[in-house]
Parts: sequence; C-alpha cells; structure tokens
Amino acid sequence: MSSKLPLKTFKTVVSAAPLVSIDLLVRNSAGEVLLGKRLNRPAQGYWFVPGGRILKDESLAHAFLRLTQEELGVAVPMDQAEFLGPFEHFYSDNFSGEEFSTHYVALGYQLELDASLEELPYLQHREYRWWPVKELLSHSEVHKHTKWYVRFMFKN
Repeated sequence: MSSKLPLKTFKTVVSAAPLVSIDLLVRNSAGEVLLGKRLNRPAQGYWFVPGGRILKDESLAHAFLRLTQEELGVAVPMDQAEFLGPFEHFYSDNFSGEEFSTHYVALGYQLELDASLEELPYLQHREYRWWPVKELLSHSEVHKHTKWYVRFMFKN
C-alpha cells in the first residue's frame, strides 16, 4: 500500500535524491492548455501544469488515477493519455523553504479534457486558467518547465 512519508523523512529524501512525478498536459477541445497558479514550492507563484509525485509502492497506473482525481477532480485511466516522455526539472528551492534543491524526473502525459475551472480542486493551485498556446509560451509567469512540455508537444 502506498503512503506519504513523514515530514522529516521526506525532507531527507528531497535533499538527497530525485523525486519521480507525473505531470499532466491537459488540453481542451479548443486546443487551450490548463494551468494552475502554484501555491507551494518549488515553482510557487508560477503558472504550471497539474501533476504530482508518485508514492512509494504505488504503480504508475494507480498514481495516474490518483493524481488526475486530486488535480483535475476526475479519475482518468492512464491509457486515455499520451506519454510525452521523461523530463528533468531542477529547482534551487524545495517545499520546506530550507537550504536544499529539488530534482524531479517528471513523466509527462498529454490528455484532452473539457474541465470546468470552477470544479477543479484548489489544493495545489490558487487559480486555474485555460491558456491559448501562443500566449502561454510568451507569458513571463508561466514556468519554463511548462513551456518545455508545450514546445515538445507541438514539435512532435
């Protein structure tokens, strides 16, 4: 059974090893991309794709279902998404604000969903917005890692 680590243990892990996560590049039927303004470090205050960490002893399929439920309000099976590939994210800060960096190996997935902004969960993001691709790529408050996903998606 998967579970979250105690805070002290999690700090040790983040300071010493990469985390593995799933990031969700969600597009609506109009081709816009869903972003949320992050509440937490790292990338706090930036517009970022939904997603989150994979827990120990959690299969990828279960993590995908859990994260889509937690981040989008609807559990989406992994086979309804397209795998974009692995991406590395390096941050100079971390969730605790203490003096160590964060390294993610993020598994990027693309899916289509016409979600209502009013019905999305507000645990990790303070607001949501559907972004036209051109505007997203030129906006200074959209995080560079989010822009990487979008550029990669349209390159292929």
